[in-house]
Amino acid sequence: MVYPLLSLIVIIVLWQVVVSVAKPAPYLLPSPGSVASTLISQFPMLIYHSGITAFETLIAFLLSIVIALPLAVLIARFRWFEDAVYPLLVTSQAVPKVALAPLILVWLGFGLHTNIVVGVLMAFFPVVISGVVGLKSVPQDMIFLGRTMGLSQAQMFRKIYLPHALPSLFGGLKVCVTLAVVGAVVGEFVGSDRGLGYLILLSSGQLQTALMFAALILLVLIGVVSFAIVQFVEARVMPWHRSQRSDGH
Repeated sequence: MVYPLLSLIVIIVLWQVVVSVAKPAPYLLPSPGSVASTLISQFPMLIYHSGITAFETLIAFLLSIVIALPLAVLIARFRWFEDAVYPLLVTSQAVPKVALAPLILVWLGFGLHTNIVVGVLMAFFPVVISGVVGLKSVPQDMIFLGRTMGLSQAQMFRKIYLPHALPSLFGGLKVCVTLAVVGAVVGEFVGSDRGLGYLILLSSGQLQTALMFAALILLVLIGVVSFAIVQFVEARVMPWHRSQRSDGH
């Protein structure tokens, strides 16, 4: 915790030095003090828009898990399903979601649901990949042992496949939650009158750079807190994995 805090202090000091030496126009680069003042004076509005973006991120993240996990299980379990669906999923990721967002807006209309759909489209794929990799990485000896003990398919999944897949799966979930934030903001850029993405776009058009920086800071905070929550859950679900990393260091 100390090192990230020191890095943040260094960034703020360098930012202030650049502003003091170069003296750019406030609409190009506001000072840290100006951004802090805007954070305080516009705090209620910023919190409102942050809540909208955080809600969209949460729903997009949860829906990504609901969609991605069954896909990962089916791909890892059935070769024919992998051959039929996996290439389509990989191909779909070559299409920029920023380009799809206006089309989704036309299809679904104006509202939070459009931002959530964009977030899901951007976030679910890493969970599919990590889930497939994790489920396919189970040692054959463990599979043979489970079958020898007469475990059912459900018991095999719960006691053998899932524990081995969890480290890889949580890696995908960490990527997923950050992409859910990005997806929600992209949706807000395209068509929304609420959320930090909308506020950033509005303040940029009005050259209110201090307000834009304040919104960006809160957006980064949402991403960091979301990542930390997933990491916290990972430490509780897989305490053995955390102890192994500690032993490794």
